[in-house]
Amino acid sequence: MNTPIVIGGVSAPDSELARKAASIVERAHNKSMLYHVHRSWWFAEFLGKKRGLKYDRELVYLAAVMHDLGLTDQFGADNRFEVDGADAAHCLLTESGYDESKAQRVWEAIALHSSLGIADRLTPETCLVCLGAHVDVFGMNIAEITPSLIDETIGRYPRLGFKSAFQQAIAEVARKKPHLAVGTGLVDVAHRHVSGFTCANVCDLIDSAPFES
Repeated sequence: MNTPIVIGGVSAPDSELARKAASIVERAHNKSMLYHVHRSWWFAEFLGKKRGLKYDRELVYLAAVMHDLGLTDQFGADNRFEVDGADAAHCLLTESGYDESKAQRVWEAIALHSSLGIADRLTPETCLVCLGAHVDVFGMNIAEITPSLIDETIGRYPRLGFKSAFQQAIAEVARKKPHLAVGTGLVDVAHRHVSGFTCANVCDLIDSAPFES
């Protein structure tokens, strides 16, 4: 049996379902993205403890480690990548006998993990998954986490060129589904990394609505 990961004296959830989720993401992601989702969990955990929140640790773990499944070839489908990942996680969890109401909360946390300003006003679990991911991608709220915990987390899960890997993963989604990039941060990534990228301008969509004014 694998020994649970411990950082700063805190153990990651080690239930059978947590181990199954970890195995799924290990197969689905490259190392750079894999380590990102694990760092996102740890940063979510540290923020949750710092803020004194009460939350379901296993639920946050499951949502955090699976939050980018929609960026993978295996689980990407026809929706926004956040929704593709949420759908995949919900299916995997319910097929494993996870409680339906909890699976729906995992779905919400993953579907809204990029929606800062919305997710952080909802349940503690949804809030933490969003915040944990934003620490790792943008460094937001990093001052709330003890520097030694940041160092220990990155030591256990190195970044391995994550900034570039993440932008390339986002760019690939925008390349495949440009119509779903409208109004999202995917547009910025695609304009920089996808040759010839075009998508509708929101102003044009408003102006072309079938109304006089």
